[in-house]
Amino acid sequence: MELEFFTASFINLAINLGYSIAAIIISVYALLWVDKKLLTEIDIEQEIKNGNIAASIFASAILVFVAIVIAFGFKG
Repeated sequence: MELEFFTASFINLAINLGYSIAAIIISVYALLWVDKKLLTEIDIEQEIKNGNIAASIFASAILVFVAIVIAFGFKG
């Protein structure tokens, strides 16, 4: 019984890990596409270096979005 439980848990972990990795890859490429296509005039890194707080909040919101996608990937 214990071996079957650990095997099922390991398979479930592997599936969730695969979904999470796929979600990370898709979200990173989506964010790069949004940055390339929609934000052509804005260099976020330079704006943050210049002290633009709005650019920092925007970058933080993007990171929170990626974290939410990863969290849903782990939930399964």
